[in-house]
Amino acid sequence: MAKRIDVSDLDIYYGNFKAVEGVNVSIEPRSITALIGPSGCGKSTFLRSLNRMHEVIPGARVEGKVVIDGQDLYGADVDPVDVRRQIGMVFQRPNPFPTMSIYDNVIAGVRLNGGKMRKGELDELVEKSLRGANLWTEVKDRLDRPGSGLSGGQQQRLCIARAIAVEPEVLLMDEPCSALDPISTLAIEDLMAELKERFTIVIVTHNMQQAARVSTSTGFFNLGGVGQPGHLVEFNPTEKIFSNPEEKATEDYISGRFG
Repeated sequence: MAKRIDVSDLDIYYGNFKAVEGVNVSIEPRSITALIGPSGCGKSTFLRSLNRMHEVIPGARVEGKVVIDGQDLYGADVDPVDVRRQIGMVFQRPNPFPTMSIYDNVIAGVRLNGGKMRKGELDELVEKSLRGANLWTEVKDRLDRPGSGLSGGQQQRLCIARAIAVEPEVLLMDEPCSALDPISTLAIEDLMAELKERFTIVIVTHNMQQAARVSTSTGFFNLGGVGQPGHLVEFNPTEKIFSNPEEKATEDYISGRFG
């Protein structure tokens, strides 16, 4: 079940350094939200705060609220592991577990979460997840081979299959195509368009054409200067951001005047 995300007054720190300041935004369910902006402006840091991956880094913390379906993810009684199960993550470089077969890669998250399933149920889950990631027909005859033997684009789709196998409600993608060739990139973009029927998707991308192609809403992050925190300058429907942005900084970035 796709969920809405409400972020209010979010500040994100690495030790004493404030990396991101004052983010207020609502992300709609069953949509693709793109986050754009120059390097080092806090896009990926913000993305990782949405499933508490940020705090894996020693000294990292947040202030403010991230609420999904009425639950504050940073509430005192909330287990970060549960949060990460509910909110899946796909990283920049495909990272299948190299020693595991394609089959075992898909069910790795389910096993990690202590899910006890019979072989027949696991077989069904693997097929359903690989079909969901548009990978089944390419790999169905070699499920016992290592996932690391696939091409880069296939590995990224395998990672997406692994992420959706645990049935999260939100899927975060941190530049999922930056290491891929154009054909694989289009395959992932087509896949995102299908997945948004079932998930809330948030994607960080440096590729503005990609943001314009795939997303419903776009947030533009920027920072005032070196050593200053990043902030969300503008958040609007993607069409508006790219055709008639409210902020001059957004227009300057999109037209290539900086960044």
